[in-house]
Amino acid sequence: MQNPFVRTQMLLGKAAMETLAHSRVAVFGVGGVGGYAVEVLARSGVGAIDLIDPDRVALSNLNRQMVALNSTLGQYKVDVAARRIQDINPGCVVTTHKLFYRVCNADELDLSVYDYVVDCIDTVSAKKELVRRCTRAQIPIICSMGAANKLDPMAFKVCDISKTKNDPLAKVLRKQLRREGIRHFKCVCSDELPMEPVECDEAEGDVPATNAFVPAAAGLLIGSQVIKDLIQLSVIS
Repeated sequence: MQNPFVRTQMLLGKAAMETLAHSRVAVFGVGGVGGYAVEVLARSGVGAIDLIDPDRVALSNLNRQMVALNSTLGQYKVDVAARRIQDINPGCVVTTHKLFYRVCNADELDLSVYDYVVDCIDTVSAKKELVRRCTRAQIPIICSMGAANKLDPMAFKVCDISKTKNDPLAKVLRKQLRREGIRHFKCVCSDELPMEPVECDEAEGDVPATNAFVPAAAGLLIGSQVIKDLIQLSVIS
């Protein structure tokens, strides 16, 4: 059978592809950002991917989420993402967890089995718990910061949490974890100042404004950094 990842192997080499095939990555949140990160992992030949997300596909997800189609409305996002991964790479071992990750149920997942953890969830308390546990267990983690209310996909970068600015979510996370002695971990963030959303009568509740390209850019950047870190292609300061 022809190797579907031959073009990637031409860039990275056979040893790197074997490393990816034997890697297991957990993605917390498979929405706007996480869905694109998952796409990179699947198309790069990662051998095992765990998907953690409790949500179902909603109509408001259609403008930006990889899993969102009219045909998938109402389905669990992790189930849709799992089918997509296995349609891309049938050899990938996909495990789904319909779990709203929080401090009280964090013990349900053994993070030590993962080679890398990707955080694309919105709640500060869950992000903090993931960073705490990964730091304690010395498991690589990369966290997505705010992607809502922004228009510039080129403003995103991979950096240390200590070097973030103009990001309210990063500011809160940085400040709270610093009190616990955790000052450094990788994140993807944008220096673009958040915009003030335009009023919309159709918006339900206090939801942030977003679009098709900003979350996608953040997710692709996260996925690419995970791949490079797994094969030790690059290191950021």
